[in-house]
Amino acid sequence: MPVWPKSFHVFGATVQAARTARRWRSKNSAAPEQERAFAELARRLGATTFWRAAGIEPAMDYETFRRRVAPRTYEQLSPAIEQMKRGAADVLWPGRCAFFASTAGTTEGRAKHLPVTEELLAHFQHAGTAALLYYVARTGSRGVYRGRHLALGGATALLPLPEAHPQRAFATTLNGVFAASQPAWEEKHLREPGAKIAEMTNWSAKLIALVEHTSRLDLSLVTGLPAWVLGFAEELCKKNSAGPRPVRQLVELWPQLEVFMHRGTPLAPFQPELRAVLGERVAFHEIYAAAEGCFAAQDTAAADLRLMADTNLFFEFLPMTDFDPTRLEQLGPRAVPLAGVKAGVDYALLLTSPGGLARYLVGDIVRFTSAEPPRLKYVGRTRLRLDAFGERVNEKDLTDALVAVCARYDWTIVNFHVAPIFAPSHTAQKRGRHEWWVELRPGTVATPTGPQMALALDAELQQANQDYRARRNGGGLEAPFVRLVMPGVFQHWQRYHGDLGHENKTPRCRSDRLVAEELAQITHFARD
Repeated sequence: MPVWPKSFHVFGATVQAARTARRWRSKNSAAPEQERAFAELARRLGATTFWRAAGIEPAMDYETFRRRVAPRTYEQLSPAIEQMKRGAADVLWPGRCAFFASTAGTTEGRAKHLPVTEELLAHFQHAGTAALLYYVARTGSRGVYRGRHLALGGATALLPLPEAHPQRAFATTLNGVFAASQPAWEEKHLREPGAKIAEMTNWSAKLIALVEHTSRLDLSLVTGLPAWVLGFAEELCKKNSAGPRPVRQLVELWPQLEVFMHRGTPLAPFQPELRAVLGERVAFHEIYAAAEGCFAAQDTAAADLRLMADTNLFFEFLPMTDFDPTRLEQLGPRAVPLAGVKAGVDYALLLTSPGGLARYLVGDIVRFTSAEPPRLKYVGRTRLRLDAFGERVNEKDLTDALVAVCARYDWTIVNFHVAPIFAPSHTAQKRGRHEWWVELRPGTVATPTGPQMALALDAELQQANQDYRARRNGGGLEAPFVRLVMPGVFQHWQRYHGDLGHENKTPRCRSDRLVAEELAQITHFARD
């Protein structure tokens, strides 16, 4: 990169980060930004056939919108999206849409296609730039703009959708959406690995190409899912292990490497390994993004994230105490805007966006740590909770418990899944226990046993979750059972589902035994 683009980027980042910091210091700035986003989105959505029929009018106020428009799931919007794929105009958003984001499919096990309009691409461009500025503003470091930025993710290629025939429509991954939203200067001066490698769909071949290509680069940022970065780093260090100075950490290969920007999955299970392979001085920076939009980014050294209220998305929050997927059409008035949230409460996230979504149930559960400024944590998925016995255990509870136990014994987590086992009962009350499937990294100092881990997990969950503790003490929930599986089991499961190298992630838990039974087939465990 010539010197002047580097200096230009650093100067621009300095100015923009200062503006970001000033906005952070402004009291109650998020609520007016959300009001402006709502007014603009209502104006555009009110000009479409679907949303006019659903009750949206271009100049309607929020309270009318809240009473009149019901929250909706993807399944309820799917017929309208199919019309858009076939070229119909003005369905969920003004104009035609021929570009769709293929979601991860973690919950249902199958991909969904969400419209990506020009306005949504503009949102991703704004939010993606802002997310990195959050890092600069909170750390004061501008060195991240002095090197190249490597994005590890699913293939960015645009794949034709055959169901759109005779019209033309294309789908891509979230990584592809981010790539398509990049301004030309960023694509030229910062982004790696370049279109040819980024578009590759075979993950094994892509990994080889990535290692070869990046060994010659000067990187300052790496972004992607934690598990991908670990696999990539392992291959990279292996390639550069020969010679008098073998590479054991990525900072040895890339002295300017400053930050790992991660998304898509909780970092905690991977953090010790990532710290070891990246290097002690590499910072972690988290963003909360999905195919529907970019929602939040880290603005302090703490683990919570600041909601990005000024990127043309409108957020609402439905308390999980009111959440009932069978009664969504009645729950609209129970949702609150950003101005009505309370810290410590779990909410289902509802989104209205320039992608043609209104009061869309994203499927995520979030918990605010602060209402002003608005900071939150991702807690789990609405459909991926353990509540078969009234225990109300979410993904965060399970992850935190396993991370705490493994840290105590110096065990390293590769992957895990938790499912219910139902016990015979002569009463109407459901009884049973949780079955943990856990894969650990080989070579631990103290070899764990299933019963040992089960005892420790049970104690952690009882301390952290009062509903779990009440069910355990009441006898409706028996002690958990842990299966320690051989290395490679979860990778085999991903290959079985065609997920290796894509945006898909193994569900941490399900209220049924779908994933557990598939793991049982892979490992040949007999069910107890």
